[in-house]
Amino acid sequence: MLVGAGQVRRRLAQVALLAGVLTGCSGAAEDDPKTSASASTSASASAEAASDGYTAVKRGGTIGAAGSDCELPVTFDIAQYWEAEAVAAGTGKDEAGGSEDSELAQEIADALLHQGPVTAACEVDAKPAGNIGFLRIWTGEPGDEDARTVLEAFLADENGVSKAKYSAFKAGALAGAEVKYLVTSKLLEETKEETALAVTTEKGPVVIHLGGMDTEEHRAMLPAYELAKRTLRVG
Repeated sequence: MLVGAGQVRRRLAQVALLAGVLTGCSGAAEDDPKTSASASTSASASAEAASDGYTAVKRGGTIGAAGSDCELPVTFDIAQYWEAEAVAAGTGKDEAGGSEDSELAQEIADALLHQGPVTAACEVDAKPAGNIGFLRIWTGEPGDEDARTVLEAFLADENGVSKAKYSAFKAGALAGAEVKYLVTSKLLEETKEETALAVTTEKGPVVIHLGGMDTEEHRAMLPAYELAKRTLRVG
């Protein structure tokens, strides 16, 4: 199991994330009113789908297989208009040099790209569908740990977690663990809902995590998460 990123890295990550949130909010404020209205409508439709058994979200494609936007140990469907992109998780140490700036950049990269026993491999952006958030996929090295243990280690490396509720699930021949929890940011002074699941494969564990700018956005994106969950298969 990988060692946690540590308090310093988490603080650096929070600063980086806050900068991104503030930039995103600034950009949203300057958007055309019609675009904002469209995004609001999309969020409302997604929220209604969440309360209706997640049936309204449409499939936009499949990722995970060789040649797809993200090659993973598993495959699953992503929602219409969501865009997948592989995450380059290299350390860049050979090019970093020894400057303080490069060391700081490395600290931030490590904090953002590694969590518990897994490393960021892919992110699926909800913005083209009108929401603010990502479905992030993390992968790890093969081992003996079961899905629940992997998921617990994933959460243990995140600050501010509370009220975690674990459960088991099945998708086809895959059996895994799921957790719904709250995370509180001291920097942003807010608490929001998040959801994650984990499965294990011969190629290693896979964690799929859904965050969101806030709880409202998180709930609006749950239909896309549920689509990924119920179509999850070994790649």
